[in-house]
Amino acid sequence: MNLARWLTALEIAALLSSFGSTEAQQAKIPRIGYLISAPLSASANRIAPFRQGLRDLGYLEGKNILIDWRSAEGDRERQRALATELVRLKSDIIVTGGSGPTRAAKEATSTIPIVMTQSDDPIGSGFVASLARPGGNITGLSQLSPELSGKRIDILKEIVPKLSRLAVMGTSTSSSHAQVSREIEAVAKAFGVTPQFVDVLTGAELEGAFRAASKGRAEAILVLVAGSIRSPYRREIAELSIKSQLPAMHERAEHAEAGGLMSYGVHLPDLDRRAAIYVDKILKGAKPGDLPVEQPTKFELVINLKTAKQIGVTIPPHVLVRADRVIR
Repeated sequence: MNLARWLTALEIAALLSSFGSTEAQQAKIPRIGYLISAPLSASANRIAPFRQGLRDLGYLEGKNILIDWRSAEGDRERQRALATELVRLKSDIIVTGGSGPTRAAKEATSTIPIVMTQSDDPIGSGFVASLARPGGNITGLSQLSPELSGKRIDILKEIVPKLSRLAVMGTSTSSSHAQVSREIEAVAKAFGVTPQFVDVLTGAELEGAFRAASKGRAEAILVLVAGSIRSPYRREIAELSIKSQLPAMHERAEHAEAGGLMSYGVHLPDLDRRAAIYVDKILKGAKPGDLPVEQPTKFELVINLKTAKQIGVTIPPHVLVRADRVIR
């Protein structure tokens, strides 16, 4: 082989090698870590919309995208360990369901993009600098909607017209607790209602919290406990509210489905579906710090008429017609 032919052969080999290397890079399947506090078995209403959102954008799990599903089962320490594990797995993006998982992911990495599917207060929690310009490696969706407190109390007043004392069950360690409490105090005053705040830090404290509400002569209950308590204990919460014979307003539809009287809040499946859009944009080169944090646009009122009958409450027709779903 003469020198010219030998060089040509080398050039062709180099070209093929370069092509093969580029093809291999293009074939790299993005790896998504998904971290949530609630059990995965109880989170189908969150996971399914996220998967659908990805499918709508052309991502098929196991084919052109990999997802490592992780649940902390309500354990904060486990959240940290799982977030560290997702970093070790070299996730391209970490998707978080709730403020607890987002904080754990933030502590685990400052470089891997983090997409929040929901956050009570992303600015107050220190996740982003602002909604318009998050900065850093975190963006996504916030479920913060100040008008929710007013609407929930307004609906309770329509069902209990003479409502004057309202038990508000919350979790003081939640990042949004202080802000939500201030909103409730202001709104309750405008409605002529006195709020009675009951702190619930663990599921074991729920029964005592309902006793405290009854002892405090509450005429209705607003249940705003942390997700780590709310999700695994939703049936117990529904049973306790029925036992107390007090109308209870919840913030999640699954509580009305589990036997709670009613719920009004952000339509979470919509947030999970929209989180897939952030994943797509980041995989295509967008920086999370440049993607504005979006707020909820869909809300849902769910009423359980079975429970209303059990506790002897009549839901006015004008409230029923406004319900997005009625459980009979």
